Amino acid sequence: MTKSARSRKARRAEWEAAPGPWSDSEAEMLAATSYVPKKSSRNGALVFSVAVFVAAAAAVLVCDLLVEGRISLVGILAALASALVACSSLHIALGWEKVVVLRLGKLNRVVGPGFYATIPILEYGTIRVDQRTIATPFRAERTLTADLVPVNIDAVLFWVAWDAEKACVEVEDYYAAISYLAQTSLREAVGRSTVAEVALRRDQLDEEIKADIEKEAAGWGVDIISVKVRDIVIPAELQHVMSLEAQADRERNARMTVASAEADLAEMLAEAAQVYGDADAALKLRTMLMQYETVRGSGSAVVTVPTAVSDGFAEGVQRQGGGSDRI
Repeated sequence: MTKSARSRKARRAEWEAAPGPWSDSEAEMLAATSYVPKKSSRNGALVFSVAVFVAAAAAVLVCDLLVEGRISLVGILAALASALVACSSLHIALGWEKVVVLRLGKLNRVVGPGFYATIPILEYGTIRVDQRTIATPFRAERTLTADLVPVNIDAVLFWVAWDAEKACVEVEDYYAAISYLAQTSLREAVGRSTVAEVALRRDQLDEEIKADIEKEAAGWGVDIISVKVRDIVIPAELQHVMSLEAQADRERNARMTVASAEADLAEMLAEAAQVYGDADAALKLRTMLMQYETVRGSGSAVVTVPTAVSDGFAEGVQRQGGGSDRI
């Protein structure tokens, strides 16, 4: 077990033993270290090289023993030379690797995966290109948006080197170049957007960063699969201001909705007043509806009747009484 693996395991044990609650960063680290997969190893290829070395040396020594009747110094030197030649001639590329082979400094061919042979001294494999999907995290700290607000952004780039020849010939270190390019594209995309657009239109930001990286890395034999923005952190004081702005906007929308509903209700009550033949009936009906809504909302059994409502009842009784006297 490596030192870094032991340290991760020790930190994870400390966090699990802590009573909590954990911070966001500690919880994220705990989730990331809950399962640590094993990295791919080249032990098989190394064992093959050792076996080739031993087999070549043994074969020469056996021949020397059969010819001379003993193992001489010349035979030992010949065995070492033969073993080195065999090791530099016979190779294995793993299932996800492509190897770029140069002959006298010029590009000759791309081989792999599997067994391949080279001419000693004249040919050599210059680089092994991993053709699996690679996840590269990158971030931009205190990057200014279009409205001059500093933000911190974490993102992950998923990409694959599909053309080993271009990845070797067109760029010196394709992995470092992609990492730097991703960070630069992130800063440029953030600089073209306001802080509100960065916070609310994350999918569009992903696509802009991906398009910028693809435009620059088109000739490197690299295919950009996707870009995912993980986290966007804005200053704490601006978070409070944006929260107040959002609350005010929601309150304004709610009041506009209530005003629109009130206008529709007024039209309906005006039509009802025409049915009753009394122009003041609409206001009285609205007063009664407001009293009903108040009682329903409070859940109280005690009803307080407003003066306007009671006056309306009294006028109605007087009219009925006056009509009976006339009859």
